[in-house]
Amino acid sequence: MKASILIAGIALLPSLTHANEIPAIDEASNTMNMAALQNLSQQTQNYDRAYANYRLAITANILGQGEIAINALTSAQATLENLDQADAENLALLASVYGMQIALDSSRGASLGPKIGQALAQAQLLDPTNPRVVLVQAISAFNTPVSFGGSMKKAMELSSKAIALYETPCDEICWGHAEAYTWRGLAKQSTGDSQGAIADWQAAVEVQADYGWANFLLKQNQIAAN
Repeated sequence: MKASILIAGIALLPSLTHANEIPAIDEASNTMNMAALQNLSQQTQNYDRAYANYRLAITANILGQGEIAINALTSAQATLENLDQADAENLALLASVYGMQIALDSSRGASLGPKIGQALAQAQLLDPTNPRVVLVQAISAFNTPVSFGGSMKKAMELSSKAIALYETPCDEICWGHAEAYTWRGLAKQSTGDSQGAIADWQAAVEVQADYGWANFLLKQNQIAAN
């Protein structure tokens, strides 16, 4: 995937209550239950709706349902751009949505790439210890070409920082801990550290036993080894 953000203006809609359905969305995502994610994306509002559409897009892309993925990301973007732009959680998810849009259509890199940088810069100012902000920075570093400031070394450093920040107790928006291990493992794999990658994917499963992506990567590695 290729993804290389001060969002200006006054928010058109408030964030309202965050994350009422995050656990249900994560459960549906971990089991790649696209029907449940579609229902959640229609039944929720504000941040929850955007997050459901984001996870729906990831699942749909893995399952080869490209049109559903694109439509879900378009919906997530529209929702997030109308939420509070002084909220680090909104900005971090928006940056991740932009990044996935570039991954699905590299021609959008020129227009969306700068928005990723602006959104993450603003989110960093608002909440520098937010693990999801740092996680999305790591993902961006992984996906951004070296010529534009990305690198596997930076992706690993930021993933490690995010993992440490996830140790802080969380009671509202809490997604991403297992994901941080998974991205660090991918960065290690890209540098030839296969054993380190496997260790990180196993750590992701220890954090969240039903985390589908890490389990998938571990299974793929076992198949390749045989």
